[in-house]
Amino acid sequence: QLQLVESGGGLVQPGGSLRLSCAASGLILDYYAIGWFRQAPGKDREGVSCISSSGGSTNYADSVKGRFTISRDNVEKTVYLQMNSLKPEDTAVYYCAARRTAYYSSYYYLSPNEYTYWGQGTQVTVSS
Repeated sequence: QLQLVESGGGLVQPGGSLRLSCAASGLILDYYAIGWFRQAPGKDREGVSCISSSGGSTNYADSVKGRFTISRDNVEKTVYLQMNSLKPEDTAVYYCAARRTAYYSSYYYLSPNEYTYWGQGTQVTVSS
């Protein structure tokens, strides 16, 4: 059974850092593109970053470029989102999602509608 579990969220002051983890089980991660999404209260779910199954291609929302870094360890079956210089507007529940793709592909996917499997989310709160 495929499962995604996010961790690493919490309360951090503006300018601080967090590293989110998305631990996958029940799959061979080399066959899956991964996306990070977030949803703030009263807002639609938005894409934050995504990474191809090979890890060779990545994409970031304009709002996080230069501050967030996505990476993956297919052996450990974990995808990370390093978040630096956090701002109050980054406050949201962060979700990781997986989509089956070709083995070690360079394609990534931007829309939440393109993902099949979702984690339960982890809360990130940026506040002083």
